[in-house]
Amino acid sequence: MQLHFKELGQGRTVILLHGLFGSSDNWHPIALRLAESFHVFALDQRNHGQSPHSTEMSYPLMAADVNEFMMARGIEKALVIGHSMGGKTAMQFALQFPDKVEKLIVADMAPRVYLPSHDKIFSTLLALDLSSFSSRQQIEDALASAIPNLVLRRFLLKNLGRNAVNEFFWKINLRGLSENYSRLGEAISAAAPFPKPTLFIRGGKSKYIGDGDEVLVQELFPQSQMQTIVEASHWVHADKPEEFLKLVLDFL
Repeated sequence: MQLHFKELGQGRTVILLHGLFGSSDNWHPIALRLAESFHVFALDQRNHGQSPHSTEMSYPLMAADVNEFMMARGIEKALVIGHSMGGKTAMQFALQFPDKVEKLIVADMAPRVYLPSHDKIFSTLLALDLSSFSSRQQIEDALASAIPNLVLRRFLLKNLGRNAVNEFFWKINLRGLSENYSRLGEAISAAAPFPKPTLFIRGGKSKYIGDGDEVLVQELFPQSQMQTIVEASHWVHADKPEEFLKLVLDFL
C-alpha cells in the first residue's frame, strides 16, 4: 500500500491524516503554515484521493500503511496529526507503533465506537449514474434533495474526476468505503497506553467528543490534554484555522 502524499517544508517530520471522504488537500492551508517550521507530509489514506484502492480497510491496516510510508522514506519518528477518521488512524498508529511517534494531535475524534451516520450519503452517491451527467453543476443539483447542505455537497464532489474521454468517475473507492463503513466506526484497539504527549482538540459545536469520552481518552493516552475551540464544528481546522494552528504550534 504505497500511499500518495504531498510534501512541504523542512525540519522535524509532521504527518497529516484526513477524514472520511477527504484527501490530503483538506490539510493544504494548515500544511502551508506548518511547512514554515516543519517537514510536512500530507497523506491520502487508502481508498481516498490518489492512493490505491483496497477491499480491506481497518484502523490497524491504516496504521500499518503509515508505518510502511515512514519506513519507505527512512523516517524514524514523526509528529502525527489526524482529523476525524484520520484521528482514529493517528491514535491507532501511536498505540501500535509508539516508538515512531514523537507527539500526537487528534482533531475532534475519540477512541470509542461511533454509530453509523453517513449511510444516506453512501446510498445517495452510489445511486448516481455518473455517465448521465455532463457537468459538476448537474451532479450537485441532483444531490441537493438528499444532501441539502451545500458545503457538504461540494466537499463530497471534490472526489469527482474525469477520465481520458471526459467521463466522470469517483476518485475514492466509494463501494469499498461503503462495504467497510462499519469497521470505520470501531473503537481503537491497544495492548498498552500511549505514554507520550498527546493533544485532543475538539470543536465546541461538535458532538464527536463528549464529556464522557475523557475517561477513555485518559486511559489510552495518560499524557494527554484536551482543548476546545468554542466556535468550531467537527471541522475544527477548517472553521478556525488560526486558533487551531496556535494550539498545534504551542504543543509541538
